Amino acid sequence: MAFAMVTTAVEQTPTIDEPVYAGTAVVYVQQHSLRYNPEHPPLGKLIIASGLVFAHPHLDAGFAGDQTALGRRLLYESGNDPGRLMLWARLPVIVLTLLFGLVVLAFARELVGRVGGLVALALYAFSPDVIAHGSLATLDVPASGFLLTSVWLLWRARRRPLPHLPLAGVALGAAVATKMSMLPAVPLLLALAVASVWHARGLGRGAGTPHLGTGGETPRPAKRQLLWLGAAAAAGMALVALAVVWATYLAVDPRLRWTAPADLPAVHGLRGLLIDWLPFPQPYRDGMRVQFGFEHATWQGFLFGRLYRGSLWYYLPAALLVKTPLGMPALWSAGAAAMTALPRLRPAAPYVLIPPALLLAVAMSGSRDLGVRYALFVPVFLAVAAGGAVALRRRWAQVAVAALLVFVAVSSLRTYPYYLPYSNEAFGGPSKTRLRLHDSNVDWGQDLGRLADRLDRRYPHQKVWLVYKGAGVPSYYGIDAADPRTAPPSEVHGLLVVSDTSVAKADDRLKALLRTSRPIDDVGHSITIYRRP
Repeated sequence: MAFAMVTTAVEQTPTIDEPVYAGTAVVYVQQHSLRYNPEHPPLGKLIIASGLVFAHPHLDAGFAGDQTALGRRLLYESGNDPGRLMLWARLPVIVLTLLFGLVVLAFARELVGRVGGLVALALYAFSPDVIAHGSLATLDVPASGFLLTSVWLLWRARRRPLPHLPLAGVALGAAVATKMSMLPAVPLLLALAVASVWHARGLGRGAGTPHLGTGGETPRPAKRQLLWLGAAAAAGMALVALAVVWATYLAVDPRLRWTAPADLPAVHGLRGLLIDWLPFPQPYRDGMRVQFGFEHATWQGFLFGRLYRGSLWYYLPAALLVKTPLGMPALWSAGAAAMTALPRLRPAAPYVLIPPALLLAVAMSGSRDLGVRYALFVPVFLAVAAGGAVALRRRWAQVAVAALLVFVAVSSLRTYPYYLPYSNEAFGGPSKTRLRLHDSNVDWGQDLGRLADRLDRRYPHQKVWLVYKGAGVPSYYGIDAADPRTAPPSEVHGLLVVSDTSVAKADDRLKALLRTSRPIDDVGHSITIYRRP
């Protein structure tokens, strides 16, 4: 997994979100300002900054553009080497992704032993989506990994609450200080904290527990006392998480200077009350307003060849079906079934299965059908659940688990190094993903450097027309191209190069050009080269 992520990070040019995060991280370190990218809390970008400081990036302190222009200025207009900067930005996320793999291993091993732990780790390490996003300077893997770590520590708190509950609070705070989409899990994890304290104090052990009354029942005062104790522990955990969120903002700017953006959306109703009530720093609460503003916008989606406006409630399950190796859902299902059916594993089901189910339900109600990265917690949590498959004490079950693991590994290895556009064999593999999905599922601007190499090697000195979706600057990579949408169709001849997301979302003008062109080459399964006579 480390090899796959590092080599992928070296080869890929900046994806759409990465320059924004990298630019914001540099502003955090050099200017101690919170003015950029308020829709995401600082921790993920501080993690990215921990690598960028070794690259010694230069950025004009007087720059006053928006966050998209900030990323472009840092990477392409300030004398920095964008490849070197992005590698340093990605390395801390790669290290975190590997460490979260150890959490997967430890969690599953505690539940079902060493073999189950290795099964879980294998699913995590071979997950194309985890590899793809774990090798980028983005926030999805860190947020999911911190949340899993918090749940694991809550599980351990069933035996020793005192050392583990505060640490679970730290991990929970890290999750919500990385991405606000983790907030819906907070009440659930606090409830799990109560359950862990309840169990640790013996109430969950049946008639042999201390303080039993007549007939083996726990007296009501003892139950009430334990509930209060659990509630107090959950409140303490919540305070620790809140302190972590505040600490991330204060680490950027100890004076917490903040001016709300002029175009900050107004949020009314229950959501507005929630924002006003939460005891987070003002920049965090204003960031929530930005996120709710995104949710009120109308976005374009693309699923199974259909371009649509708005969102589909089943988009994320369908996209996960396409982008998950075929053996993986079978192992997830077997592990989840074992976890709910076997008495010794059943107590773990609320910890392992409910958090991803809750977050997936919330994500399915969102307005942005832009990629499985919005549900990256699914392969992370269900890798742990899949370890439960080895608890089925049947020889055929052990053989089936081994066979499915091999199938997953082979499918993952075959897609190397093109993990972002991965789709499983039932949907034609990575080369066919563009026919069914778009955006970060396929084409996030990652192959601009590969395109430059391809044009230089195979098509030197030919006229190039380019429709590129991404954050890179084509001219920096030596691509001399014009936009065919700005020229009369009669003048567009030669190579027509189009990002696959732009193909999926093509307007009438671009569609007409594509209809009269012939595909001749493919770059990274994300950019198609056409020949137009």
